[in-house]
Amino acid sequence: MTNYDPPLDDIRFVLDEVVDLASLAKLECFAHAEPDLVHGVIEEAARFAADVIAPLNTVGDRYHSRRNDDGSVSTPPGFADAYRAYVAAGWGSVPFPAHYGGGDFPGLVSTVITELVASSNLAFSLCPGLTQGAIHLLLAHANQELQHTYLPNLVTGQWTGTMNLTEPDAGSDVGAVRTKATPAGDGTWRITGQKIFITYGEHDMADNIVHLVLARVPDAPPGSRGISCFVVPKTLVGPDGVLGERNRVSCVSIEQKLGIHASPTCVLDFDRAEGYLIGDPNEGMRYMFTMMNNARLFVGVQGLAVASRAYQQSAAYANQRRQGRRPGAAAGTASAIIDHPDVRRMLLTQKASIEALRSLVYFVAESIDIAEQHPDPVERTARRELVDLLIPVTKAWATDLGVELSSLALQVHGGAGYIEETGAAQHYRDARITPIYEGTNGIQAIDLVTRKLTMRGGSVIAEFLARLDATDVALDAAGEPLASIRVNLSAAVATLRAATDYLSVADSDATLAGATPYLRMFGTVAGGWLMARQAIAADRLLVAGSADTAFLQAKLVSARFYCEQLLPQASGLLAAVTAGSRDLLTLDAGQF
Repeated sequence: MTNYDPPLDDIRFVLDEVVDLASLAKLECFAHAEPDLVHGVIEEAARFAADVIAPLNTVGDRYHSRRNDDGSVSTPPGFADAYRAYVAAGWGSVPFPAHYGGGDFPGLVSTVITELVASSNLAFSLCPGLTQGAIHLLLAHANQELQHTYLPNLVTGQWTGTMNLTEPDAGSDVGAVRTKATPAGDGTWRITGQKIFITYGEHDMADNIVHLVLARVPDAPPGSRGISCFVVPKTLVGPDGVLGERNRVSCVSIEQKLGIHASPTCVLDFDRAEGYLIGDPNEGMRYMFTMMNNARLFVGVQGLAVASRAYQQSAAYANQRRQGRRPGAAAGTASAIIDHPDVRRMLLTQKASIEALRSLVYFVAESIDIAEQHPDPVERTARRELVDLLIPVTKAWATDLGVELSSLALQVHGGAGYIEETGAAQHYRDARITPIYEGTNGIQAIDLVTRKLTMRGGSVIAEFLARLDATDVALDAAGEPLASIRVNLSAAVATLRAATDYLSVADSDATLAGATPYLRMFGTVAGGWLMARQAIAADRLLVAGSADTAFLQAKLVSARFYCEQLLPQASGLLAAVTAGSRDLLTLDAGQF
């Protein structure tokens, strides 16, 4: 098991050369966030994550969070102290408004910090991550009284937040929610019902927990059109901001899970708990969707983060583990397994895929900042559409790869990886939830093909494909060093365009049948495009005489490997995308 070594050089390269951190600082609201300051902040966050949070990863996996007889929940040893240190350092407040105690930094910076924290300890990261989601919703939709009451302590992290959507009979179908909200006659509401799978729904790390709860008011329309959203604090807050009586919210149990053991996944019972309506009745789903892009990006970051941590450990193990003799090595010697080509293939697959994932995640985060803050409304709209298109791809592709790459990292360990003592298995177990929550990846694929490809009559996806085509000019200018990247990217983009054209005219069953392979194709091609941009930047810096020769040459190797050996997988998916629904719908249910 290895310590966590934050990949700061890789992060800096993406921020400076693949996305454009310097341009964000030219926006008036981010004028203080010039690149040198941002890199300094990230370096300090990396130190904190590695020194304070990462050592608790194994502790949390071993000891779990536990529900006590009185309904309280104790997190593993060290978690509460680490969270208090996180709050004291102000890491959770980085992207939020200064008048609520935030740092007014771009969301891109917060995304980098989230990667560092999640790589250090995925289970720990879920608590501040859910809190940030609650903050986004309250900023967008709560009235000033609710904002002034709850946001200052949520932004600082003194209080934490949760999202309460899921019920025993309402999982992916949120419209089936049964929790009831009845008016109390004094402007407050009484919330009654049960919510399940509530991450950090009860814990001992903060003074209060602010639950955002979906419920139905009297005479609400059926389905998702009749859902409202409420603030329901664990402990009631007085007019002076002082905590008062305990609200009627209790933790009935916590789940025993495959992974993320330190994160308490709670069943919460609301027994006429006091709540406060956010915005208007029956608008809860619309409010939730305004924060969905941020929430799904957060989960995509988790896929990147756990893959990065698992890769780092597998690379360290491959350098120290000696087994077998590589051809050409001296007789009677044992080679480090990193000398064997197949192990190098596994490591380079991880490395190149992670670099593609990081570029995609940061590109989407940068686009969210531009969509929210750019002075030109045309540019804001274009970036918002681009984010809407890429979010399901980012969430699903990043988390699918998070599972696959952490499995590959375990494979590098051989039999030792299957033994819990090495820690490789924990990464694999922790990663497995990410394709499931915040909308399963199948739902992300359906969203992509039924809602996102049809935006503006198909113009949004057409403009994205044109953006990919435009990279060909820069690849051509680089000449022979990037020639194979150019050829493979061009072929992959052509395949994606053909698949897109097919789905634009396919019937609904055929479209749904091709959704998941299409999303995988889309992610793979988007990753190839961003790896091509990485190669263009590395080649330009090498030509200019950069002193980071070894680092930049490694970037070219990663990009070339991705585009020559991983990107062609996109073409192999075309048959699955265009196969139609016949075989999927032929068998009776009992024949499966």
